[in-house]
Amino acid sequence: MDNVVPFRNAAARVEVAEACGEWFVRVTEDGQELTRSFELESFALSYAEGQRLRLGLHTITRI
Repeated sequence: MDNVVPFRNAAARVEVAEACGEWFVRVTEDGQELTRSFELESFALSYAEGQRLRLGLHTITRI
């Protein structure tokens, strides 16, 4: 089947925000949220990208 598209959880999302010099990544999946903090932007973006790929999302939202 060439036209099969992987299931994407429409409620899932990955958000990145900066506050007071610290970077936060919030992952929402199946109605639950997990927030992780990082000292470096590059680490936060790397983690967010991994979560985006895992969840099959097209974008990461920067807040």
